[in-house]
Amino acid sequence: MTASLDEARDVLRRTFGHPEFRGLQAQVITEVLAGRSAMAVLPTGGGKSLCYQIPAMLRPGLGLVISPLIALMTDQVAALRQSGVAAARLDSNIDQTERQETWARMDRGELDLLYVSPEGLMQPAMLDRLRRTPMSLIAIDEAHCVSQWGHDFRPEYRMLGRTADIFPDVPRLAVTATADARTREDIRNELRLLDSAEFVASFARPELALSAERKKGAGHKRVLELVEARPDRSGVIYAGSRDGVDRLAEQLRGFGVPALAYHAGLDKQVRTERLEQFLEADGAVMVATIAFGMGVDKPDVRYVIHADPPASIEAYWQEIGRAGRDGDPAEGITLYGAADMAWAYRRIDGREMEDEVKAVQARKVRQLYGMLDGTSCRAAAVRRYFGEEGVAACGQCDVCLSPPASVDATEAAQKALAAVHRMGGRFGRGRLVEHLLGKTKDPSDFEAGLSTFGIGREFSPQGWRDLVDQLLFDGLLKEDPNDGRPLIGLGAADDVRAVYRGERRVGLRQDLEAHDATTRSGRPRKRTREAGMAVPPADQSLFEALRAWRRDQAASQHVPPYVIFHDRTLAEIALSKPVSTHALGTVSGVGEGKLARYGEAVLGVVKGFVA
Repeated sequence: MTASLDEARDVLRRTFGHPEFRGLQAQVITEVLAGRSAMAVLPTGGGKSLCYQIPAMLRPGLGLVISPLIALMTDQVAALRQSGVAAARLDSNIDQTERQETWARMDRGELDLLYVSPEGLMQPAMLDRLRRTPMSLIAIDEAHCVSQWGHDFRPEYRMLGRTADIFPDVPRLAVTATADARTREDIRNELRLLDSAEFVASFARPELALSAERKKGAGHKRVLELVEARPDRSGVIYAGSRDGVDRLAEQLRGFGVPALAYHAGLDKQVRTERLEQFLEADGAVMVATIAFGMGVDKPDVRYVIHADPPASIEAYWQEIGRAGRDGDPAEGITLYGAADMAWAYRRIDGREMEDEVKAVQARKVRQLYGMLDGTSCRAAAVRRYFGEEGVAACGQCDVCLSPPASVDATEAAQKALAAVHRMGGRFGRGRLVEHLLGKTKDPSDFEAGLSTFGIGREFSPQGWRDLVDQLLFDGLLKEDPNDGRPLIGLGAADDVRAVYRGERRVGLRQDLEAHDATTRSGRPRKRTREAGMAVPPADQSLFEALRAWRRDQAASQHVPPYVIFHDRTLAEIALSKPVSTHALGTVSGVGEGKLARYGEAVLGVVKGFVA
């Protein structure tokens, strides 16, 4: 007999402590409960995991979850166990004793959910055991990894289409947070879900305030300023290289920031320990490569900073989406430059892939930098990228709050393009700027005789560098890698001719700054959003006492604090001050399992603050 949505809602309330489903959760769960396969694209923080966890608990048999990262599996299993759900994982970090116990629990039908990697699933011994195990569903998490058009293609995910043959009567649910229309089509083809329902939610994240700014040099000084302006808040900083991660983490620690470095070059045990430190701390900062990406499920991350920009809008939205998962205000800040864009193109060019795939990935790079350097709402641009229609401006990103002015730089652009043409694309940007300023050291007679030599003395060197960046972003100039010594050349011929003829306008972005008499420099202070829980001052002491109790509990169990209770739940307890288990059980996030496990202890903390 098929379980009903009312039964699912009861599990949501009793086990997970939430009163009602959000967004498309109810529709997806209804489909899976009926035994039908589906694909669901729900935003980061949109509750994708509940879409397979609840049906796995209600349908007979074992729920199998295929996930790409051990850290992600570990976090989800720990959270499920805290809520009283019978969950386990089988990966390379599980010793033989625990592995055997997990198999025994499966044989006895005691497990609701089992998490495995795609490589682990396809091992003959694993498949043989699972074929003999009644299964309720198969969930394929981070399903975008199956697509070569996506931002995080993993060849081992291609094998998962075979699950349709191996387990023909088991419903399969593919879930992801980031997939454009082409990627969704590829997922359906590869996982053989062509006849299955597709659920695509809005990509809106109203709690996220987005901003982006052109970087100067490596941008590390600016990262330090941004972090110092956000003390005692959990944050993630993404850097593009292992060396960059190590250097940036060391610089932050030198300023007293509790920064941890995380990348694939570190020993596995070191990575595990640092991830645990980050998850358990209230104000830690993790500096990481994208090796850290999908393994983060910490709800109280208040900001994500890209010291180096991501590879695509999909990667941007997933990585930025690590902030504000608890629904409270958070920030996503990206530093970027034309050199980053050139590096992204070189990386694509150096990869072994079909020319068609390279062209698609190159287009994704252009779309990302178009959004970062654009003059329209950032959140709206991302949502339109994923195919949403009727999208309104967010009203809180940097572009919405301080719309950038655009000055006409067409005449200056004509000078720069003419100089590049006459110099034959044989020089880099530094030499191009010197040429325009007429400051080339010991110029040849040929160069000094060019009509463009010294034609741009009305602008500063930085002004010309800004314009060159803009022309690169617009595709009017391009950089030849030249073995690490990039050369500047002309872009698309038709576009360049249109600028020469005055048929195409070149706008240079200009951020207007007002004088601020309250600062020594006269420059305005950077605006930051107040983030955190809306706890009145009178209740702040109880809130902090509850957090301290939770921190002790987490340390004794070696689990992240938020798997015990989220900050939002503790804030509601501090506000309502329940004095009975019944009253405590009505607080969002307090399910029956946690009420039985922690109820008396929590009430004991509250009692000390109730007159």
